[in-house]
Amino acid sequence: MPQGLLGISNLTNKLTKILFTHIKHSLPEIMKEIRDKIKETENDLKDLGPTMPLGATEKMQLLWNMITDFIQTYKNTISGKYDSKRVMNQGAKADLSGGAKIKMSFYNLYSEFEGYRATSEYDDMHI
Repeated sequence: MPQGLLGISNLTNKLTKILFTHIKHSLPEIMKEIRDKIKETENDLKDLGPTMPLGATEKMQLLWNMITDFIQTYKNTISGKYDSKRVMNQGAKADLSGGAKIKMSFYNLYSEFEGYRATSEYDDMHI
């Protein structure tokens, strides 16, 4: 082999050039993937809402507001009232809502038992 290709320093230079070429070739794809992950993470953070408050009073107020919103949404769902928050979250998939959905579930569940009597096999004496 030629003397210019032998030795650790020549091997180091050659491997450095190969590594540099590989990094130069792969870097745009890595940067694109990083930007995509950053955008995805920012969207996830936006979906989570505002940050948690630091003070005890603000935390208590946040908790109180969350409980109040839950109770109101629950009442609206049971009574079948329009709730803009729930409708925005469901989008186009909201066919029935609230009490109507609950009534339909019970109707479907118990429709097979219509006319069924649990005591039909027993007479008054057995009961």
